[in-house]
Amino acid sequence: MVHMQEIDGSVLEGGGQILRMSISLSAILNIPVRVTNIRAARKNPGLAAQHLKGIQLVANMCQAELKGAYIGSTEIEFTPGKIRGGHYVADTQTAGSISLLIQVALPCALFADGPTIMDLKGGTNADMAPQIDYMDMVFRKILNKFGADFNMQILRRGYFPRGGGHVRVEITPVHMLRSISLMDRGEIGDIGGISFVAGNLPVKFAYQMADGAKHEMGSNHRLNIRSYKEDRSMAPDNCNGIVLSCSTPSCVLGACGLGRRGVSPGEVGGSAGRLLRQVIDSGVCVDSHAQDQVILYMSLAPGLSSVRSGSSTLHTQTAIHIAETLAKVKFEITSEGGQDIIKCAGIGLVNKSLPEEQ
Repeated sequence: MVHMQEIDGSVLEGGGQILRMSISLSAILNIPVRVTNIRAARKNPGLAAQHLKGIQLVANMCQAELKGAYIGSTEIEFTPGKIRGGHYVADTQTAGSISLLIQVALPCALFADGPTIMDLKGGTNADMAPQIDYMDMVFRKILNKFGADFNMQILRRGYFPRGGGHVRVEITPVHMLRSISLMDRGEIGDIGGISFVAGNLPVKFAYQMADGAKHEMGSNHRLNIRSYKEDRSMAPDNCNGIVLSCSTPSCVLGACGLGRRGVSPGEVGGSAGRLLRQVIDSGVCVDSHAQDQVILYMSLAPGLSSVRSGSSTLHTQTAIHIAETLAKVKFEITSEGGQDIIKCAGIGLVNKSLPEEQ
């Protein structure tokens, strides 16, 4: 009988992060898992549509045996098979974040036996998750440092509450990841970004968000923000948001803001600008959105990876807990002048489904 690794879904962050990390690493490392107490302390415990679709997507990719996969379930069993490239579709049928679907499925596709195309449907610019533009503008460039890549095409925008967004992601598998050293940030160059409105909202809101961001960033930084209104055929529903990014020779940083009722466009842009300014002033090499996302890749890469970050978030601590449980690696976090240095000697996983590199 195959041993099934037990994962308590209520520890630390106690939400979707545990599920995403557990399912991704289960598929990649071919370790059956049983996740219990799923989102036990949440107002609505158990699997929501977004979590369920992410698990089912990975299950399809690796031909897994899946038990307990239904809305509201607080326990699942996931027994993976071989990860296969191909064409996969996942639709949250809500405004559930497409970025979080990418988080759970992308690492699996990198260790598939061939190229993967994913058509993902749901929310493109959602609260409590990285906006889809952040994944392209910031996270993709960080992933490049691990020796991996993906291509993304936004076919339709989807916002709360209706969703309906559609993103196509194309991934070429890797033979092996590369370790990273994001320790010396270097000089910040120009800051870029997008500031958008959609639906019935006036385009002046986009310019007001950009102005708010510029005001918070101050005169020490040069900002090039594209302010625009989405075409109604691309984005029929109301939404306004902003995504900022900046690069150095070794690092990529970003920040997001999303409009909500009762918050002026200037405040939305100002909050994103203030967040990015604080990240820049702190001297770190990854922002809070990327901090937890790099943990899985650090655990799988060969040799020592090191990252200079802000204080480790609960999401990051959760990711480390699952990586140490399933990949049997050891992370070391040391505090240094208000920053955390995160280090891990990864397992150097080889994708044996691909032909040997010449």
